[in-house]
Amino acid sequence: MTPQEIFDHKLRWMPGYTVPIHSDLRSQGMKWCKQLEKHEWNHTKWTDVYEDSFYFESANIGQQFEEEFIKWVRKQ
Repeated sequence: MTPQEIFDHKLRWMPGYTVPIHSDLRSQGMKWCKQLEKHEWNHTKWTDVYEDSFYFESANIGQQFEEEFIKWVRKQ
């Protein structure tokens, strides 16, 4: 997919499955997400105090991410 196609695809499914996580774990979360295709996830910094949000196209992938970082995920 081209960058434009990825952007357009994300617009169709965003916000998808949202996982808020402590901002100190941003780099670990990004590293975990890089195993996925670029069009399957998105990240936004500072969505709340000391918090970033990761967005996933698939609830299944989002739940796997939550399980990986369960101690630092804020339950909504």
